Amino acid sequence: MKSLQLSNLSLGYIDNEGTGPSILLVHGNSSSKETFKKQLANKSYRIVAIDLPGHGDSEKYEDASSYNIPGYAAIVAEAAKALGMEDAVIVGWSLGGHVVLEAVEQLPKAKGFVIYGTPPLAFPPAMEEGFLPHPAMAVGFAAELTDEQIAAYADAFFSEGIKAPADPFLSDIRRTDGNTRAGLAASIVPDGYTDEIKIVENLTTPLAILHGVNEQLVNIEYLKSLKIPSLWKSSVQIIDNAGHATHWENSEQFNNVLFSFVDAVN
Repeated sequence: MKSLQLSNLSLGYIDNEGTGPSILLVHGNSSSKETFKKQLANKSYRIVAIDLPGHGDSEKYEDASSYNIPGYAAIVAEAAKALGMEDAVIVGWSLGGHVVLEAVEQLPKAKGFVIYGTPPLAFPPAMEEGFLPHPAMAVGFAAELTDEQIAAYADAFFSEGIKAPADPFLSDIRRTDGNTRAGLAASIVPDGYTDEIKIVENLTTPLAILHGVNEQLVNIEYLKSLKIPSLWKSSVQIIDNAGHATHWENSEQFNNVLFSFVDAVN
C-alpha cells in the first residue's frame, strides 16, 4: 500500500509497478482497492487501484456533504494526473463507474473507459429501470449498518446463494466511513451530478460495459436499451458465472475482456 498526498487529503493506493499500458481502477460503494487483487497480479500492465475518500486507507472528510460523485470524480482526475496515468484506461465498478463517467471531461487524454455494475443514469434517476429490486440498494445509503446488513449487502455483490468473502468485502464495509453512504444519498439532487445518459451518448472515447450474468443489482435490459456510439464491440460484454463483483467472482473471464479492451485502445 502506498499513500498519495492530493490537494485536500491523503489517498491510499496500490501500484503493481507493471510495465505495459496503464489501467486505473476505481472501486464501488463501501469497498476498497483490495477487491482488485486478482487484476493487480498481472504485471504485463501498469495497474493502480485507489481508495476513494472515506474508504480503505484514504483519509475521511469531516463534512459528510463532501462525499458526492462530482467530488469523487475530481479526486480520480487529480490522482490520475499525480500518478502519471492521464492516458490510462479508467475502470469503475458500481459507484466507481458513476464516478468515472462524471470524470470523463476531466480526463481528456484517457485511452478508454470501462464500467460495470453501473447503469448510466439521467436526472431524475430512473432507479427502478436501471436497478433490480433488492434490499441491498437501501443498505448502500445507510450511515450505520448492523452485522447482518453488512453480510447481506456484501452477498448481493455475488451470484445468488454465494457468500461474500469476509476479506476483503465484509472488512471493507466495516472500515468505510458511514458518512460516505449518507453523503452519497444526500447528493442525489438536481445538479448533484452530471446526466450520465448524455455523457455516454456524446462520448467519443471507447467505452466498454461489462455485466455479470448473475447480477442481482443492475438490469441488463436497461443497459442494452442505451444509445452509446462509442460502445466497444457495439454490445455489453457478458461475464459468465458472476454477479455484481464480476472482477472477483470470475476474474479469469473479466481479466481477459478487460485486457483485450486495453490492448485494443493502445
